[in-house]
Amino acid sequence: MSKRNSQAAKTAAREKLRLERERQAKRDKVKRQAIVAGSLVAVLAIAGGIGYAVVQNNKPSHWESIKSDKVVAPANTTGTNGTTVVLGKSTAKKTLKLYEDPRCPICAQFEQTVGSTLKKDFDAGKFKIQYIGGTFLDGDSDKKGKIKIGSRGEGSKNAMSALGAALNVSPEAFLEYKTALYSAKYHPEETDDKFKSDDYLIKVADTVGALKNNTAFQSAVKDGKYDAWALAMSETFNTNKDGVNGTPSLVMNGKKLTGSDGQNAPMTVADFNTAIDAALKA
Repeated sequence: MSKRNSQAAKTAAREKLRLERERQAKRDKVKRQAIVAGSLVAVLAIAGGIGYAVVQNNKPSHWESIKSDKVVAPANTTGTNGTTVVLGKSTAKKTLKLYEDPRCPICAQFEQTVGSTLKKDFDAGKFKIQYIGGTFLDGDSDKKGKIKIGSRGEGSKNAMSALGAALNVSPEAFLEYKTALYSAKYHPEETDDKFKSDDYLIKVADTVGALKNNTAFQSAVKDGKYDAWALAMSETFNTNKDGVNGTPSLVMNGKKLTGSDGQNAPMTVADFNTAIDAALKA
C-alpha cells in the first residue's frame, strides 16, 4: 500500500470516528434533556400533589362550611332555631330534661337499662321530656363551651341530623328511632364513628315503623336537611344553664337526678324510680 493510500485510510477512519462521536453526543444530549424534562414533570407533579393536599387540608369540612347556614327546624319543635324539643302530654306538670349524645356509650347503657321504665312513666303522663342533644364526642366543644368542629369524628352530628328528620315525622318516630340508635344491636363502640354513614342511619331507621321506607325521611338524611339544626342543637347543649357537661344527664326542677352515688345519672331502674319519684314530689 502506498503512503498516500495509507494516509487516506487514516483520514477516513478519523472522519468516521468523528461522525460517530457527534452522533453519540447528540444522543447523550437528547437523553439528558429527556431526563431533565422528566425530572421537571416529576417535581411539578409532586409540587402539585403537595399543593392539592394543602388545599384539601385547609378546605373547610362539610360541618365547618354550614356553620352559618340558615337552620331548617324540624316539625314538633319550638324556640330559637327549633332547638326546644319538648314532648309529652300537655297535662303533665313537670318536665324531665334529658341530655344525651348519640355516640355516648353510657347513654346507650342508660337507654338499654332504664329507657323502657322512663318511657312507661312518660307515656303515663308523669312528666314531659325536653331533649337536649350534644355532639361533644365528635370533638366539638372548646373550653368555653363554644361549638367548633373537631377531629374525633362526625357521627354524633350526623345522627343528630337524622334524629331531626325523625322528629319532623312525629315525636313517636323520634323517640323510637333514638331507642333504636342506642340499642345493643346498632349502637357502635365510642371509637367507631359508624353514625357518620347515612346508609347506616337509614338501616337503623328501617326498624321503626313510621320511618321504614319513608322516602321523605331518607331524603332529609341524605341531603343533610337538618345538619344546621344539629349544630344549633349542639350549641344549646354547650351553653346550657343546668351545669351539665356530660351525658347522660337528667334534670328536673333545676336539679340533676342522680343514682345512689349522688353524682351520676341513675343507671338502674331502682335508682331511677327513687330519683324520679323524689323529683316529682318536690
